Amino acid sequence: MQQFELLNNNSGEQIQLKGAELVYWPSLFAENTVELFEALMKQVAWQSETIRIAGVERLVPRLTAWYGDKEAHYRYSGVDHNPMEWIQVLKNLRTKIESVTGVQFNSALCNLYRNGQDSVAWHSDDEVELGVNPVIASVSFGAPRSFQLKHKNHPKLRHKMSLTSGSLLLMKGSTQSHWQHQVPKEPMVTESRINITFRKIIKSV
Repeated sequence: MQQFELLNNNSGEQIQLKGAELVYWPSLFAENTVELFEALMKQVAWQSETIRIAGVERLVPRLTAWYGDKEAHYRYSGVDHNPMEWIQVLKNLRTKIESVTGVQFNSALCNLYRNGQDSVAWHSDDEVELGVNPVIASVSFGAPRSFQLKHKNHPKLRHKMSLTSGSLLLMKGSTQSHWQHQVPKEPMVTESRINITFRKIIKSV
């Protein structure tokens, strides 16, 4: 498989928010977005999941897949996830992201937003398995989608940005302690978006 190349731009844009540390590279994979999107669509073992909300089983409004090292077991939304073995395209992405951020990751949550009806609700990536002040590297391919943040204690503190194809958003420091984020429904969006959040599981479930 082809080794995907990064643009020569290691200095991301610092996003200043109260109690958060975010760095954004809007076009880190700009030369390979179509090829990467197609490879991920074909090679990731996409799954439809259900979660229990207020005692009712509901379909997750997107497709997902969990990959990682053998010990990277993860529990979120009340569901235990055992990692599938890394596929090459995810290995390549992880290697390049680690070289840019200086952070090592042992797992990746893949999300496929089939169109603007797919979404993810307000949440923080603060599960115990991620440890204190986790670092999350979020890479996106396909249709740009709105990424929204709000402060947990000061709801009027909000930030909104568009995550473009080939972009990388790094969330670190106390971001998950103080902020929630979501990808809302956007009915006018008809194309698909793939998002992969690379994480490091500190203590497996």
